[in-house]
Amino acid sequence: MSTATLRDRAKDRAGAITLLLTVVGYGAVGGVFLVPEFQALFPTLTEGTVDLLAHAIAAVNTVTVVTLSLGWYWIRNDEVKKHAAAMTTSFALILLFLGMYLPKVAGGGTKYFVGPDPAYYAYLIMLAVHILLSIVSVPVVLYALVLGLTHTERELRNQTPHRRVGRVAASAWLLSLVLGVVTYLLLNHVYGSTFEAAETAAVLLPVVPAL
Repeated sequence: MSTATLRDRAKDRAGAITLLLTVVGYGAVGGVFLVPEFQALFPTLTEGTVDLLAHAIAAVNTVTVVTLSLGWYWIRNDEVKKHAAAMTTSFALILLFLGMYLPKVAGGGTKYFVGPDPAYYAYLIMLAVHILLSIVSVPVVLYALVLGLTHTERELRNQTPHRRVGRVAASAWLLSLVLGVVTYLLLNHVYGSTFEAAETAAVLLPVVPAL
């Protein structure tokens, strides 16, 4: 089957592909929190390794903020190829993030924020918004990506909701990443934290271990 034929088939099934990828993504992340058999596939990590992964994840997310911002800037200036490259790079970075996030959550335990009440409540609010946006942005980000990969520039402009979906996806994704980096800084650098190893830690909020 030729590449053109595969692309045409994928173009006609953009919604189904998005749904499949969304289920896979939710399943992988949900599995490291809720399914002991899936968690057992990953090794137990030391606190030092957890900290190293936390720093690497924050670095990847910071770079993703930059590439997303560039992608937004370039499409507003009608530089379509640069925009496409920036958004594809952003998605590749998120896959790299997941490659570190899943083993960190499954075997890395939980870090708990230690700081004064005002900072603690601000941290919780930002964390909650970060988690919510992380969850809801998955299908719209994937849909925008699938449309971008399966349609020509002219088709994207005239035959798909790519522009509208892309705005929502980029806004939610960007804000989620920024809040994730801010909460990482609060937890790991500005204030203190306590650590509970994976075998005894209770699972509380889905993104706490990633910070």
